[in-house]
Amino acid sequence: MTAPDRYAVVGNPVEHSRSPFIHAEFARQTGQAIDYGRLLSPLDGFAATVRAFAAGDAQHAAARGCNVTVPFKFEAFELAARRSARAELAQAVNTLRFDSEAEGGWFGDNTDGAGLVRDITERAGVDLAGRRVLLLGAGGASAGVLGPLLLARPKRVVVANRTDSKAADLVERHFNLAAECGVALRATSLTGCGTGFDVIINGTAASLAGASVPVPGSVLVPGALAVDMMYGPAAHGFLQWAADHGARGRDGLGMLVEQAAESFFAWRGVRPDTRPVLALLRERIGG
Repeated sequence: MTAPDRYAVVGNPVEHSRSPFIHAEFARQTGQAIDYGRLLSPLDGFAATVRAFAAGDAQHAAARGCNVTVPFKFEAFELAARRSARAELAQAVNTLRFDSEAEGGWFGDNTDGAGLVRDITERAGVDLAGRRVLLLGAGGASAGVLGPLLLARPKRVVVANRTDSKAADLVERHFNLAAECGVALRATSLTGCGTGFDVIINGTAASLAGASVPVPGSVLVPGALAVDMMYGPAAHGFLQWAADHGARGRDGLGMLVEQAAESFFAWRGVRPDTRPVLALLRERIGG
């Protein structure tokens, strides 16, 4: 009997990751034989950790791919010999497929943005076309989602960050795509983002650090959708802030499942049904 193909999520920390459960459910649903685990990488040893995992050893067969979580998405970008267009825009990779040299070498993708957009449009039921969107943060999380957000053709997107020069760099990299999509795109500081947004997306580390939301409630129009990329207890403060200001709060659990489905498709060529998996996951964590 053929051994299942090996995959893992690599990060530091990584013990909290829900990805093994998600991918086990995808595999069961689609009849794919995979073994998906967690892999803790030293902060100064990401490349060596991933290469050893890919190569296998006396006890383990060579692996087929991995997901990458904080803080290694920028390093993963450098490991990929070939990259998707959305990974090139983000300059960050969260999905590696260990293709052989004959196939062109390792392939890197960034599935975060596709997962976020699908969760907003299909699960939350909000069409982004023509909307005014505020994206908080200009780090790896925001870099991964900006391109797919622009492709959804909102009216305008404002990227606000504590260091406005970092937001400006991210916007400059996406300037041509924004123009092609007819989206007004600009960068600003957190204090100058303006008001009247239909959708606000929190890609900062504020929730993870237990800090307050870094913008006033006036950024929201009544009934706006406020999405935190975090989930579980880390997102509770943001969700309460949204409710206090008449917005509809949504955590990042749906995004997590949807981006995982994109990774699964990249590896296996099969697209799983995310709805039952998200329902099971919410039941498990009580969210």
